[in-house]
Amino acid sequence: MAGTEQTQKEPGLIGMRNQPMTGQAEEELSFREATLPPKLRDWRAKLSAKAKQEKRYRFYSLYGLVSHPETLRAAWTQVRANGGSPGVDGETIGKIEKGGEEAFLEKLVRELTEKTYRTGAARRVYIPKANGKMRPLGIPNIRDRVVQAAVLLILEPIFESDFLECSHGFRPGRSAHDALEVIRENLAKGRCTVIDADMEGYFDSIPHDKLMACLRMRVVDGSVLRLIKQWLDAPVEERDENGKIRRRRNKQGTPQGGVISPLLANIYLHWFDHAFHAKDGPAQWAKAVLVRYADDFVIMARYAGQDLQRFVDEKIEGWLGLKINREKTRVVDLRQEGETLDFLGFSFRHDRDLYGSGKRYWNMHPSKKSLAREREKLREMIDRKQSRTPVPELIGRLNGHLKGWANYYRRGYSRCAFRDINWFVEKRLWRHLRRRSQRKWRPARETSFHSQLAQMGLVHL
Repeated sequence: MAGTEQTQKEPGLIGMRNQPMTGQAEEELSFREATLPPKLRDWRAKLSAKAKQEKRYRFYSLYGLVSHPETLRAAWTQVRANGGSPGVDGETIGKIEKGGEEAFLEKLVRELTEKTYRTGAARRVYIPKANGKMRPLGIPNIRDRVVQAAVLLILEPIFESDFLECSHGFRPGRSAHDALEVIRENLAKGRCTVIDADMEGYFDSIPHDKLMACLRMRVVDGSVLRLIKQWLDAPVEERDENGKIRRRRNKQGTPQGGVISPLLANIYLHWFDHAFHAKDGPAQWAKAVLVRYADDFVIMARYAGQDLQRFVDEKIEGWLGLKINREKTRVVDLRQEGETLDFLGFSFRHDRDLYGSGKRYWNMHPSKKSLAREREKLREMIDRKQSRTPVPELIGRLNGHLKGWANYYRRGYSRCAFRDINWFVEKRLWRHLRRRSQRKWRPARETSFHSQLAQMGLVHL
């Protein structure tokens, strides 16, 4: 465990070489990694190398790295860039900047060095889900977010060396598109029987004792583990319908909204990935393929019998102590007429050639739910409340949103979906422009409405 005097200078990394990174390694750094301070990049590279070299090595001298000013400064930079609303203490990023970033960081360094740091409560907010229900989020105070980001910067390279290729969510250098491409490749290879699994309230149901045991498989620095335990046990504050403030402590789960929560969620489910690919796992005896994005996963095989389904039930519910949503979990054979798999906003279906040749192809396109959510978002952006918004400003907002949406859904065969969204936007804008004043708006003479909107700068997907 790092001593107090070690935190103000470069901490030693037990059992690691202090050779500088090569030029080639520097070139291969991701943009995110390249924005970190050189000293922190060097620490992360050494942590990663050590973890890869010794799969059973447990790190016991990390607290000095977490509490080092260089790490906390990089963590603050990331938290400030992400923005976000304040926690229960009401402190905003703007207030911290106004009061002095250095003073804020020096206080955090002192609290961590003297081990007087205590986490605050998380502020409970709710955001709507696609099914109409509400998803609870726990928003930590900004100071807690900074410390969580510092721990993430140090622990991430260690656990990234253990994570398997089947895991795609909340990992540097990986994306939902990678997971979708794996699904498409395996459908083409004939793994068309799919277990589409759904876990019920995963982030809110992770057992704390089992999660801490997973962390101790790699980290035995008691000071770092106590920080994480503080965040897991932190009270959650929310207001009831009468405005009364209520606080309660979570006995399980890692609140969504915390900076470190995605990493903790991946660490816990990594052991399902590990069991799946073990010598006695279905990757061996069923030649099955697991594709996981955080708590959403599918299992693809040529045939999914009772043994495969029993494995999922035993490992998820019996071993990990989680709960499978039986209503949403299903086994689907995508070779059957009309069967569809929805995953990460896309639909996969074995469709007939549109040109009448009788051939079939694997169609990947935005799902019906994704299109419904997009139309709802566009209704909000082009409603009566925007009547006083200048048209160029309104179109600028729409363009930014549409480009981002199209950038995600451009994979596969999205032409029909894009055409529907284009038509929907133009229809909503037509109504919006005609009701802005008593004189109904009309396009210029001998100009179509579509051409007029194009001249006004509206993007066409």
